[in-house]
Amino acid sequence: MTWFMVAVVVVVAAAGLLRWRRPAWYWLTFGVILATLRVLVRYGSVMDACGLTVMPSRWRLALARVTNRPVPESRPPRILRLRPTRTGLVLRLKLRPGQDAFDVAAATDRLRHSFGMYGVTSREVRSGVVEVRMTGYDVLKRVQMPAKLDRAPMRVPVALREDGSVHYRDYRAVPHGLTLGATESGKSVYQRNLVAGLASHDVALVGIDCKQGVELFPLARRFSALADNPDTALELLEALVSHMEEVYQLIRTEQRISVAVPDAEIAADIWDLPEDIRPVPVVVLVDEVAELALFATKEEEKRRDRIITALVRLAQLGRAAGIYLEICGQRFGSELGKGITMLRAQLTGRTAHRVNDETSANMAFGDISPDAVLAAIQIPAETRGVAIAGDSTGGWHRIRAPHTSLRQAVNICNKHADRTPDLPALAPYRPAAAALPSARVPLSKTAPATA
Repeated sequence: MTWFMVAVVVVVAAAGLLRWRRPAWYWLTFGVILATLRVLVRYGSVMDACGLTVMPSRWRLALARVTNRPVPESRPPRILRLRPTRTGLVLRLKLRPGQDAFDVAAATDRLRHSFGMYGVTSREVRSGVVEVRMTGYDVLKRVQMPAKLDRAPMRVPVALREDGSVHYRDYRAVPHGLTLGATESGKSVYQRNLVAGLASHDVALVGIDCKQGVELFPLARRFSALADNPDTALELLEALVSHMEEVYQLIRTEQRISVAVPDAEIAADIWDLPEDIRPVPVVVLVDEVAELALFATKEEEKRRDRIITALVRLAQLGRAAGIYLEICGQRFGSELGKGITMLRAQLTGRTAHRVNDETSANMAFGDISPDAVLAAIQIPAETRGVAIAGDSTGGWHRIRAPHTSLRQAVNICNKHADRTPDLPALAPYRPAAAALPSARVPLSKTAPATA
């Protein structure tokens, strides 16, 4: 008996230590079992307390009266599946007649307290079926991306969501994106993860970094073109517009419109073309858009108007030509001048890191989701890298990118430097070989480089 008590004390102490120091390990060893039992045992009473039950049907009430039996109890949604994950539990529910997915979404905070979980979110899978994702610990405190990730062309895992799922930047689904955030909010780390993820894809990277290239030029081995000042940026953007027009001429030539060709095979963008003639897609990363929009003289104003016009044309017409925009900045409002709101309207994907005022959050989400605006201004200053990601559908998620140092990003870009395509239209803006960073070096004298 003494040995049994000692073993129990050791196990409890180990569980407490893991929960304090390694919450992910605690969840995989002890937490998932305890949480599953807690959900199954408390399910009926919790749903009743949260108002997620419905009265029994009329025929059941009539049957109870005829047979002189007790009145049936109210019924909660039926559990279709309970699946443990590396960060929590996924509960799929079949709603009863009269219930709505909004009822479950409104009760997520009460479900979190009742089931003793760290976070609860819900989404409607299909009519009458709701998926409730519960996390057992703060997955954004120490971001660890899963080893197994979905791989697809132009789809990059860049961050982890608060429900434990992976946040992907899918350019074919959301062609253009806007990333906002104050200084020291985590924009640079998010951008490094994006470049590091795209490095292994067959894509041409084009960078515009008007901070004299301090952010993007260390990654130059993987970039097909780079600009570090507004004058070069103007020439580069106009060259991209010319490249876009050439791609459209190719698509029109290869559309294959004839009576013998099925409708599904008629080409309307580069992804409908055969692989042997398909142009390389291009991702344009603008590090600080305000440096392109601000001006102090008449000559700079003319240059600024041409830059914004080129960006708007690429945003409106570039998707079918395989040109995708990734715009970053601290603010992105109408004070940057004419054409800015027209450009913002084309940027479907929105990501906002910590901002210093509500106006900045409204620039990202004011026209799509008021709840996302409130979430963006509530990001604490000490949690750098936490951001709110949303799109034009109104849905949004709290995300955080894993910390990637500049040295790690440089090593990854150097590793995949052989994938850098040479586009004739962008050849004058290819970084000179003498200006490129050196080959891969270890992160430290004792640790090997991370690729």
